[in-house]
Amino acid sequence: MSTPAGRARPVPPAVLALRRLPNPRLTGIGAGLFAAATMFVLACADWLLFDGSAVVFGVLFLPVSALTAFWVRPADLVTAPISVPIAFAVGIIPISGGTGGFGGQMMAVVTALAVHAGWLYGGTLVAGLIATVRKVRLMRARQRRMLLAAQTARAGGAQQSARQTPRAAAQPPRAAGQAPRRRQR
Repeated sequence: MSTPAGRARPVPPAVLALRRLPNPRLTGIGAGLFAAATMFVLACADWLLFDGSAVVFGVLFLPVSALTAFWVRPADLVTAPISVPIAFAVGIIPISGGTGGFGGQMMAVVTALAVHAGWLYGGTLVAGLIATVRKVRLMRARQRRMLLAAQTARAGGAQQSARQTPRAAAQPPRAAGQAPRRRQR
């Protein structure tokens, strides 16, 4: 159903709210630092408020993964699914619960990574899907621009050739078996 030419359709409130959100474009390193710092802060808050609940940490990891994939600039889209698992590993340090020095802490981190691999894979999948969809949309937009440029050039060339007589029509046709003539410069 279309609207009359003079009236615009009302914009839904959810779309208006999304337009007010920040839309930064982070470099690959910036996206990785954003994800790692955010996950570390969220893990510390999880440790203080929920005694290091892995479910809370995992649920918070999914939107951080999505935001990282949305906010990375188009040239660095491939870094989003790479930096998100690193951020998960950085964030799990405060809630892993290791004791007994550096070795005990590292064993607790490795164990926590193994036990909570589902959240890790889920967040990486979210970031990978978002980055892939963004890349496909960018490629299609580029293809449309190139097609439009080619059509514009073709239309401009057709108008120009209609004004000029082509060289091939100005030369007499060659006889059968004759070699093509060299172009004169």
